[in-house]
Amino acid sequence: MTGFDSHLFEGRTVVVTGAGRGIGAAVAAAFLHCGASVIAHAGRDLSHAEGDLLSRVPSAARSRLVLLTEDLAAPDGGAQLADQVLARTGVIDVLVNNAGTMGGRIRAGEETAETYDHVLDLNIRSVVALTGCLLPALRASEQASIVNTVSISARAGGSAGSALYAGTKAFVSGWTKTLAKELAPDGIRVNAVSPGTIMTDFHRRYSTPEKLEATAAAIPLKRLGMADDCAPAYVFLAAGSLSGYVTGQVLEVNGGQLMP
Repeated sequence: MTGFDSHLFEGRTVVVTGAGRGIGAAVAAAFLHCGASVIAHAGRDLSHAEGDLLSRVPSAARSRLVLLTEDLAAPDGGAQLADQVLARTGVIDVLVNNAGTMGGRIRAGEETAETYDHVLDLNIRSVVALTGCLLPALRASEQASIVNTVSISARAGGSAGSALYAGTKAFVSGWTKTLAKELAPDGIRVNAVSPGTIMTDFHRRYSTPEKLEATAAAIPLKRLGMADDCAPAYVFLAAGSLSGYVTGQVLEVNGGQLMP
């Protein structure tokens, strides 16, 4: 991975959720390349991290990586993960809330209590709980930043069957802006990255090849995004030296798919 300042986050601690694969893995690896110590939530287990995240991390940086597991779709998952993080550090410089799910294509009127709770617990409840529990550690940093992952669907709406997912991401988008106002007096900046259609396991599971091909053709840059296309946006928003006067913003990374 090239293009990153290897000293940008030297001596700083970064927490990334949903870092076992896809965008989260690329983000965690980017911060490691920038010299950070990274506490990476790899999911419910380490199965994905062994194939995606660890393949991105050079052996010299492994000593700065801590892998944690937790089911963030469980009602108390956010608080449980926070306990694990705080057992390892009392100061957090960057929190990246990236973990999320669509839980399958759920058409309007076909929602069940189980599917509703699963999507909302992971995409909203765990994000709010984890952030709240980690605020003392973020306040202990001299230049703390929170970067949340939302989605193009938060603003443009999603395709059929993704209403719950799009709705949760719209919540996180609004929550990001409100939190930015509330935490500004503490010196904590809060922003979000809004990926477009990124070619990860997420879309391999929930979108057909025909749909992805049609989407790519309609994007001005004529291709789907990759996880590595997103990582620099997180680094930018997290670095006070690069974006110290930026807070409450949602940065769209979509190849021109949406131009607000």
